[in-house]
Amino acid sequence: MRLLRELADRGTVTAVAKALDYTPSAVSQQLKALQSEAGVPLTEPAGRSLRLTDAGWALVARSDEVLAALERMDAELNSFRSAPRGTVRLAAFPSGALLVLPGLLSRLAEQPQLRVELRDVDMQPSEVPALLADFDVLVAHRDDHAPPFDAARAEITPLYREPLDVALPPGHRLARKDRVELTELAAEPWIGVDVGFPVDDVLRSLAVRTGTRPRVVQRINDFRITEALVAAGHGVALLPRFVVDDPGLVLRPLAGVRAGRNVEAVTRRGATDRPAIRAVLEALRAECHERTT
Repeated sequence: MRLLRELADRGTVTAVAKALDYTPSAVSQQLKALQSEAGVPLTEPAGRSLRLTDAGWALVARSDEVLAALERMDAELNSFRSAPRGTVRLAAFPSGALLVLPGLLSRLAEQPQLRVELRDVDMQPSEVPALLADFDVLVAHRDDHAPPFDAARAEITPLYREPLDVALPPGHRLARKDRVELTELAAEPWIGVDVGFPVDDVLRSLAVRTGTRPRVVQRINDFRITEALVAAGHGVALLPRFVVDDPGLVLRPLAGVRAGRNVEAVTRRGATDRPAIRAVLEALRAECHERTT
């Protein structure tokens, strides 16, 4: 269509070829291909040159509109390539969401053309690859001893490591100690999380390493509920250090063992080429750094 418009403006195939740095033969072939697609003659011989038919002139009149629309589309796509804009779908496990998402949205408020759709998803590490079909960014967690997420199919951005502490009710017999041995808690009722989630994985791995099997009496995934139960004296729990909200709880690290969870942003391979996703990850890293250091 551009060539047809150029022919209308310049008058000869030779002039079109010279202006666009084509060969006259290439211009003629392209015009023939357009005419074949149109199904009606667009040009006709005029001596040794070509001139437009009525159908050709009609198409030239519309080509300006079409080419202008294509240029606008290309400009809009370029803006997506160069500036953060559009919608980014982000999912985070609930306690991580509680820690960083309010501040994340505040940081991204400076990007008026960028919209973030948030979801809290109580995800197990094994569910992360499938969730990438529905979300652009996943804030996921795994315990210290779990295998890393598959970097062959996803890009992994480390955010922070969060220690897991033993939460004790006020006045507990071990509250005065700086660190607590897992064996000292053998007789305690534990409030855990569902099997397969990182905190439960840590508790079970610690049990194997120390030979002490914790007696789990309740399984609650909402850490706010767990805090209330521990504070009321219904058991002890392993809780992430940065999200404990109840000032009455006593938090103590476990002695002699490394207990924690790694929080990472997981994206599809190549997704960070999109400025909007890159901006969300940068804001996420900054917010996590501020909240955990």
